[in-house]
Amino acid sequence: MQQTPQSAERQRAAVQIEPAERRYAHELALLAAHDTGPRPPGWRLTPRAVVTFVVGSGGERLRLAEPVDGLPASLEITPKFVGDRGLVERSVVTLAGERGLLLVGEPGTAKSMLSELLAAAVSGSGTLTVQGTAGTTEEHLRYGWNYALLLAKGPTPDALAPSPVLTALRTGRVARVEEITRCLPEVQDALVSILSDRRMAVPELAGQDGDEAGHFLAAPGFNVIATANLRDRGVSEMSAALKRRFNFEVVPPIGDLDAEVELVRRQAGAALHRHGAGTAVDDAVLEALVTAFRDLRSGRTAEGWPVDRPTTVMSTAEAVSVTTSLGLQAAYLGVADPLSLLPGYLLGTVRKDDPDDQGRLLAYWDGTVRHRAESGARLWRRLYELRHVLGEGVPGE
Repeated sequence: MQQTPQSAERQRAAVQIEPAERRYAHELALLAAHDTGPRPPGWRLTPRAVVTFVVGSGGERLRLAEPVDGLPASLEITPKFVGDRGLVERSVVTLAGERGLLLVGEPGTAKSMLSELLAAAVSGSGTLTVQGTAGTTEEHLRYGWNYALLLAKGPTPDALAPSPVLTALRTGRVARVEEITRCLPEVQDALVSILSDRRMAVPELAGQDGDEAGHFLAAPGFNVIATANLRDRGVSEMSAALKRRFNFEVVPPIGDLDAEVELVRRQAGAALHRHGAGTAVDDAVLEALVTAFRDLRSGRTAEGWPVDRPTTVMSTAEAVSVTTSLGLQAAYLGVADPLSLLPGYLLGTVRKDDPDDQGRLLAYWDGTVRHRAESGARLWRRLYELRHVLGEGVPGE
């Protein structure tokens, strides 16, 4: 069957997740027109507008002083990061001062999302990203070569294969380095001179591009945002020299239950919308799910009862994943009682790192869930009745 131009266009337009600068293009454009105050060199928005883009306008509709073609007269800026506004403000000030920004915290605390939002608002692009792994090399942070062109023409600018960091440096944008501590220390230290001198040396191009020594100089607006996990395996300690080039900001887990429930609802709802699934998870089920995650994450319930924490990090991101799974199973397979699925999905999450964590989840059921069931809460009584889904012990015992 031949594909029509219209169907081909729809296929190209269908993506799972758009970059932040495309997903929120209308908000970024309105903020740029609304706040015309002073901007750091190379920035697309004012620092105040960047903060508003990340945390939202608090329900207020921002109104343009004069009409702008293609933009509404007013628009409410949606909150995208749930957390301390002061953290966002300090991060923006760090970037305005041309210091590298390092966001640290436990897995699943939205460090990557925050770094993308900041990069998109500051420089119009959050996609110049290096994913740190044990296999990341210095070329990923600096540059490589198109070897076909290198053999044909020698070391010329056309043969250069710039890294996202070099591209950001030359164009005045923000580069992101995800999980920087997963890179080997000698690879991490490729950033030291870049952050200090704001230039990158390419000796092979001396006398051909850049300055006479073969340097590319940073354009206004260039900066680096890196992320690192505090509780992770296979990480490498950063050198003292590199640490000094960054301002550190700790991104903590969400402190408020209602705020976390709302974030999980919004993120899972967006995922379900991409599937065309109109089934939303019941509010009571969602609150129970997030409450269980918070209990197991913190090691203590809101009532003050102690909980044996599993090895797995019970992050907000994992809660979003489980909520999405509950909605998809109800939409595609038809489930009369979504609550009946919760213990199984919780078990799958808890067992990711250590099979012995099954025993910790059983202890949570026999302690916290049972206490809440005995207090008369109908939903928790139903959950306690589903204890059999978790099994009767830890494999191998």
